Amino acid sequence: MRHIRDQFGDFVFARVAGPDGPSRRERIHGTPGPRWFPPGSPVARVHGDASMFVGGIRAVVLQTLHPVAMQAVSEHSGFRGDLWGRLARTSEFLAVTTFGPVDQAESAVALVRRIHEHVRGTTPDGTPYVASDPHLLAWVHAAEIDSFLVAHQAYGDRPLDPDEQDEYVAQAGLVAARLGVVEPPRDVASLRGVLEAYRPELRSTPAAREAVHDVLWNPALPAAARPGYAMLRTAAVGLLPEWSREPLGLANRPWLDRTVARGLGHVSTGVVRWALTSGHAKARELTRDRAAA
Repeated sequence: MRHIRDQFGDFVFARVAGPDGPSRRERIHGTPGPRWFPPGSPVARVHGDASMFVGGIRAVVLQTLHPVAMQAVSEHSGFRGDLWGRLARTSEFLAVTTFGPVDQAESAVALVRRIHEHVRGTTPDGTPYVASDPHLLAWVHAAEIDSFLVAHQAYGDRPLDPDEQDEYVAQAGLVAARLGVVEPPRDVASLRGVLEAYRPELRSTPAAREAVHDVLWNPALPAAARPGYAMLRTAAVGLLPEWSREPLGLANRPWLDRTVARGLGHVSTGVVRWALTSGHAKARELTRDRAAA
């Protein structure tokens, strides 16, 4: 059974972290040096939990509702042909900035900032955009952090208490500020306020509907992995705000969200958590060895 678990865990980890995932884990967790966040802090608990699989899907879907952000993703991101490569890069950034030494975290932030400066274009109405625009960065950050937190509170191994939730938002905001977000939210109330303030700008577009279709219904996965992904997908959709469903062509079914989706979410995140046991143990071992050294 352990062999089956580890094989499945390796498959899941490779999908999320890419083929170089094990070596990246060694570098991130095993390299000596100070970190931005201590072990066991709210941001480490959230970003290291299996609930991130649900939160990540929710974040991608929710972010598509900003037409300018979606235009930038559609024209410059590899979500069509390289969805899993993009996911691996995102997961590496989160891992480095949450768990990695300061010099690696700073290098990762600097790289993303350089990339954002080159992501430029024009919307269909002729308005120019650049990915480094603090207003666009603030939307992406708020949608992402809200998704991670909502998923953790629903499916995390140890949900955060109210003070820890505020601390998580503040810790995530430290990284967002380094990326160029101006005055990122520092607690849950201000996070929800930011999301509400963006509502008048949000709408569905053909690019958004195409992205949502690819992410939810047509993932590049082998047939054997699709049932598990369908469970994670159902859980993620069940956590989306009601106001986001209709624009994205998703049914609003509160009863199913509270029952079927919630049950599938607990089962799927539990299986992922079980599968990644060896990988998490390896990360803890590297952390202990680093501290001992």
